[in-house]
This record gives sequence, C-alpha cells and structure tokens, in this order.
Amino acid sequence: MDRVQLNAWMKERFAAGSGNVLTAAMADGHPELAGTVFFDRPLIGIAAADDPLFEKFKSAEVVGPWHLSPREWLPEARSVLSFFFPFSERVRASNRIAPERTSLEWLYGRIEGQEFLSSLLDELCAWLQAQGVRAVAPSRDSRFRVARGGQGTLAGFPGVSADTYASNWSERHVAFAAGLGTFGLSKGLITEKGMAGRLGSVVVDAQIEPTPREYDAVYERCIQCGACVRRCPAHAISLRQGKKHPPCAAYLAAQKRKYAPRYGCGKCQTAVPCEFRSPCGERTIAQ
Repeated sequence: MDRVQLNAWMKERFAAGSGNVLTAAMADGHPELAGTVFFDRPLIGIAAADDPLFEKFKSAEVVGPWHLSPREWLPEARSVLSFFFPFSERVRASNRIAPERTSLEWLYGRIEGQEFLSSLLDELCAWLQAQGVRAVAPSRDSRFRVARGGQGTLAGFPGVSADTYASNWSERHVAFAAGLGTFGLSKGLITEKGMAGRLGSVVVDAQIEPTPREYDAVYERCIQCGACVRRCPAHAISLRQGKKHPPCAAYLAAQKRKYAPRYGCGKCQTAVPCEFRSPCGERTIAQ
C-alpha cells in the first residue's frame, strides 16, 4: 500500500459521485437543491503512528489524557491517513450570506454530506483490508467517545469536566500531525484548500511515507484578521481569547431546534480569507 494507490482509489471513488450529490429524494421539498455536490476531492496527509505529537495530544493543555494514540486504536499501527474534504463552491458560496441565517446547502452538506463521508471511511477500510492492510477509522469505531460541556460518551473519563468539549480522537489535531494545516482563531484547521470542509482519518498497519509538516507554529496559517470574529453569530470568538465553546454549542443547539432534522452554522468558515485557501503571508488587518 502506498500514497499512489490511495490517491487512485479516492479519485475513482469521487468520480463515481455516489452519495456525494444531493438527490431530489434527499432534498425534502427543495427541488432546486437537487444536484448539489457536497465535497471536492480531499487533501490527503499521512503521519507516522509513532510521531511524538500523538503523545503530546494527551496533555491537558492540548486535547487531554483521554485522547487515544494510533496504537491504542490499532496495536499494529504504523501510519495514520488524514483527509480534508473541502466543501464544494456551491455549498460554500451559499453560506456567505448574513450570519443570522444558515444556507440550506450548508445544512445538507453538514448532515447528509457527513453521512456520505462516514460511509466513505467504511468503504476505504474495507478496501484496505481487502489489500491485506489492517485499518480502523476511529470516528466509526465503537470506542469513539465525545464530550460536550462534560456531557456525552466521554463523561466520567479522568480529566473530563464541565468545561470539556473534546473527543478521544481529534480529527483536527490528527490532521495537524499529518501535515494538512494549522489552526485558526476559530479553532478550525486551515489547509491549502482553506477551512470550509470536513475531516476524517484511518489508522493502518502499513508503512507509508509521512507528509512533511511545512509549518512550525500551531497558528502559523492564521493571519489574525478578525473576519471570523465578525462572522460568528454566537459571539463565541475574540481576537484576545480565540474561541469559547459554550456559546458556540448553545447556538448550535438552537440551530438544531430551528432546522431539525439538520443543523449547522459554518459562518466562521465562509466569507473569510481562509475559506478555500491558506491566507498565510497576507497582511494582518486586525488591530
């Protein structure tokens, strides 16, 4: 198994289009949305399973002691495959509207699009295993745990408190380790194709050459422009303190009630300089 084979499989899967397009049957009375493509082909980053960063993620100052290492998911792990799936231009452009309203395309991309990505990870694991490669997608595994405000399947684990908004496998931190990008003020990951998208990963027992991390600092690609601060309808982001999870979580809970069975926001990821590219190197305009 190598990067070339992985890229070829992903290219073929996206060319097929199955699941990555909103059908009329899925559109729930919004026929104008039929045909919307959720995601462009992903960026692929690879990290060594024994990369020291995975142990650093266990620090309370990074993720937390509950964060599992690759070899806690798969004892034979040698590599971690990380994927950034950029939202399509149609999905992104639709959500550049005023912060008070979330576009329908974004809502479908967030829910039905994520369902597609979940099935894609399952398919990828099955394909890898058919090639003789052991594979685990942590977010699809029964051991995956999440805490929001200390509540959820991670509740009760050592170190989890009422202030905890985390999981035992952070896709953003994994992507950072795999060379895909650095964090922004809103705590999303800024990749070469921006921040507006979704992440996923698979732990494998195959040795694949890691992707070089072409950055040193955690927030290296963030220009601190403050655009996400102004775009956030929950007022959860500030230039001084970054993102506070409780107001963001409360706003998303309200969105669930408003748009059920879907929810989403994405305002900090759209109509901002890091929406679909890395703005690193541009002049910082916030004072």
